[in-house]
Amino acid sequence: MSSPRFGTEGLTKAELSIPPVVPGLRIGLFGGSFNPAHEGHLLVAETALRRLELDRIWWMVSPGNPLKDHRNLRPLAERIEQSRALAEDPRIVVTAFEAAHQIRYSADTVRLVKRRCTGARFVWVMGADSLAGFHRWQDWRAIASAMPIAVVDRPGSTLAPLSSRAGRALSRYRLPEGEAQRLAFKPPPAWVFLHGPRSRLSSTLLRASASS
Repeated sequence: MSSPRFGTEGLTKAELSIPPVVPGLRIGLFGGSFNPAHEGHLLVAETALRRLELDRIWWMVSPGNPLKDHRNLRPLAERIEQSRALAEDPRIVVTAFEAAHQIRYSADTVRLVKRRCTGARFVWVMGADSLAGFHRWQDWRAIASAMPIAVVDRPGSTLAPLSSRAGRALSRYRLPEGEAQRLAFKPPPAWVFLHGPRSRLSSTLLRASASS
């Protein structure tokens, strides 16, 4: 597996900076390679915004997922542009600050944000497919202990993630879905599983279709 690329060519200072915050803002952190970004990603972000009653979603386009092969990874600037074209809601802020700080692991993103952005209320947002492999993430327990987590349903990923290693380990901290709007105010560990409309699109399928 090749190393993630931190190439920041073509990106602006604003795109490489941590977005501004004010105390009290409820902010979702939604990270990924977005290679490419698609409607399924947007649906996760929009569901989190609505159901968690967030003020912002930081759509964090990463240099590359350490658990994935990067041979087909498009340049960061291209993935930023695709994401911005898709995420038209002004509450969704597309950013590449992880690349500027040469961050490889989400746990380091969480530590940086908590250190730099005191006063804001953060929620980690992921698709249910990510929860299935969450136990393979570097310091995944530290992420769960640092901020609440929202898991948004994805096709074919409803039951398996809940019975995954991380799902079982965190089961006693799960909130009823009807209390989702309170998640940002809950001390971690705390998480909620959000059901709703689902998209069958995936970056893997879109890359395969583009190359065929």
